[in-house]
Amino acid sequence: MSMTGLFLCLFLIVHLGGNLTLFAGDEGYTFNIYAHFMTHFLPVEIIGYVLYVSILIHAFYALALTISNRRARPVKYAIAPKGGASWASLNMGLLGSIIFLFLVIHMTNFWGRYKFTEGTYREYRKDLLTGQLTSTVYVPPSPDFEYAVTQEQHIEVVRVKDLYAIVAHSFSLLWYVLLYLVAMVAVAYHMYHGFQSAFQTAGLASRRYTPVVKFIGIWLFAVIIPLAFASMPIVFYIKSLL
Repeated sequence: MSMTGLFLCLFLIVHLGGNLTLFAGDEGYTFNIYAHFMTHFLPVEIIGYVLYVSILIHAFYALALTISNRRARPVKYAIAPKGGASWASLNMGLLGSIIFLFLVIHMTNFWGRYKFTEGTYREYRKDLLTGQLTSTVYVPPSPDFEYAVTQEQHIEVVRVKDLYAIVAHSFSLLWYVLLYLVAMVAVAYHMYHGFQSAFQTAGLASRRYTPVVKFIGIWLFAVIIPLAFASMPIVFYIKSLL
């Protein structure tokens, strides 16, 4: 669990970096190119499948440990021991279940629709001399079309599948925005306990480095990353109301 957990922490950083291109203000140009690269570059695709397996392994071991702990003590304490355990550490199973359910919905809605439905396409024309960018809907010539980059004098033409439109539509739905925010709260609490616990379980904790690990776990993984992810549905939802 600790190894897969730390790998998933690394994924969160990479995923956040890519998703922040949603705020580039270029009508999805940067984000759509990033999405195509992430889903069509073989090494990245392989890492993606490793990610999916890691999520399943992490969930499986979490379930196995929960069952094992309950079998070891089928009857709860009459009086809860005062051990100073945090709320997050006592509810990792609940938090993990919320996150897992969210991942299933999230990946079906974004990755599934992007990979396995026809969707819409955008054509971006970028003036390489001035940097001016224009965007229009593009109708591909055949169902097999995926991506094309051409150059007409000093105009770069990019035709790509429009994941940005799927994101914008999803984040215009209040129920989906609320689901996303609840999931980010669960991620924050899960990381609050899980990041430090992963190092301790892996035998990497020490008096010298534990304060640093705890600082990173709290401020980066439990505060900054969840807030950054949460800002995306909030901003898009507000834009959809204007």
